Amino acid sequence: MISDLVKRQRTFYRTGATRSYAFRMEALSKLRQGILKHEANLNRGLKTDLNKSATESYLCEIGIVLDEIRFHQKHLRKWMKERRVRSALGQLPGLCFQSSEPYGVALIISPWNYPIHLCLVPLIGAISGGNTVVIKPSAYAPVTSAAIAALIADTFPPEYITVVEGGREQNGALLQEKVDYIFFTGSVAVGKAVMEAAAQQLIPVTLELGGKSPVIVDESANIPLAAKRIAFGKTINAGQTCVEPDYLFVHEAVKEQFVACYRTALAEFFPAGDTSEMVTIISQKHYKRLKRLLVDGHTLIGGGYDDARRYIEPTLIEDVHFDDPIMQKEIFGPILPLFSYRSLEECTEYITAQDKPLALYLFSEKKANIRTILDTCSFGGGCVNDTMLHLINPRLPFGGVGASGMGGYHGEESFSTFTHQRSIFKQSSRMDIPLRYLPFTEGKLALLRNIMR
Repeated sequence: MISDLVKRQRTFYRTGATRSYAFRMEALSKLRQGILKHEANLNRGLKTDLNKSATESYLCEIGIVLDEIRFHQKHLRKWMKERRVRSALGQLPGLCFQSSEPYGVALIISPWNYPIHLCLVPLIGAISGGNTVVIKPSAYAPVTSAAIAALIADTFPPEYITVVEGGREQNGALLQEKVDYIFFTGSVAVGKAVMEAAAQQLIPVTLELGGKSPVIVDESANIPLAAKRIAFGKTINAGQTCVEPDYLFVHEAVKEQFVACYRTALAEFFPAGDTSEMVTIISQKHYKRLKRLLVDGHTLIGGGYDDARRYIEPTLIEDVHFDDPIMQKEIFGPILPLFSYRSLEECTEYITAQDKPLALYLFSEKKANIRTILDTCSFGGGCVNDTMLHLINPRLPFGGVGASGMGGYHGEESFSTFTHQRSIFKQSSRMDIPLRYLPFTEGKLALLRNIMR
C-alpha cells in the first residue's frame, strides 16, 4: 500500500503540475484555509493528547504555522526566480545562472511534542519547493495525528499530499521507499536510524534532533526577568521542547536571588497553584522516566507529581553531579538542574566538552561575556536574554549542528531545503574559442598562464 502511494505521488510529480508558481501559491492558500476550517479539531487533538489549552496551541503551534504560510506567500516568487551568476573568464561569451529544482517526493516524519507545528511548517517548505509530500505524524499523539490526516485528506488529493498514520511498522516501511528527500524531527537515536536507512539509497536528509541545551545567567543579568523567561522556556509544553532550557549555570553571586525569582515566576504562571492548564507528559513511558530523574540532587522548588494525569510539577534542583542520570540525556520535561559557578570559563569548559546542543541561552548585560560565549560555544541557535524565541522568526534559519542535527528550515531556508540548486551554463553558438581543444601547445600554455593566475 505504501509503495503504491509513493508510486502515485511520483507519477503525479512527473506531470510537472507542482512546479508552477500559481500551483504552489494555490496549495499554500488551500493549506491556510484548511487549517482555519479544521482549527477546532486540531485543538481537540492537542487538548486530548497533551492537555494544551487553545491559547498555548495557537501561540506555539497553529499561529506559527499560519505566519509561516504568510511569509512564504509573500516571498515565493522571488525565491523561485533564476539567479544570474557572473561567468568565469573561460566561459565567455556564455552566461551562468542558478535555478531551484524540486526534489520530487518528500517524506516528512514529525514528532509528538509539537505535532502540528513540527509537521506543517516543514510541509510549507515542501509545497513552496514544488514537491509532492508523504507525511508521517507521531503515533504518540494519536488524536492530533488523526486530526492532521483529516485536514490533509480534506484539502489535497493523495497523489499530491497525503498522511500515513501508524507506528514503527509504518515508519520502517516508509524508510524502505525510494523517496527523493527525507525531513525528520525527533530523537538522536531515531535520527541515526533514519540517516542509516537514507544512506542505503543515497537519499538526502534534514535531521532536526535535540540535545541538552544549556543556560547561563551571569552576575550582570536582570535576574527577575531572566528567571521569568527561563521558567517560561521550561514550563511551556511542560518542557517537552527540543530547545527547552535543559540545565542551568548561575553565577554564585546571584544564585539565591535567582531561586527566589524563579519561585515568584512560577507563582505568577500558576495563580493559587492551579496547574490545570499545564501540558501533561505525553506517555506513561516518558512520565516514569521523568519521575526517576526527580531523585537526583536536592529539590529547591517543586518536585511533586500526579500519576492520575501524568503531571510533573515545575522543579528546580541543585547538588546534581555531572555523571548523574539527569545529565546524561535530554530531560524533555519541566525539571531544571542548577549549577552555581564563579568564572565563565567553568561553563564554557563543560559545554564545549559535550555534544553540540540545539540551543544555548545566555543572560548577561556584559558585552565581553556575550562575545566569549558566542565565540567559544558551538550550538544550533539561541538567545541572549531570552529563551526559545529565536525559532519564531521565519527570516532566521532553524537547525542543529553535530549531534543536534543537520540542515535547517523556516522561511527561505525551508524553500532551499526542499529544492536542489542547479548550476546552469549556457554557451553561445555564435563563436568558439579554440584554446581548450587539443592539440595543446606551448603557445596555449603560455596564454593560459597569463589568464589563470
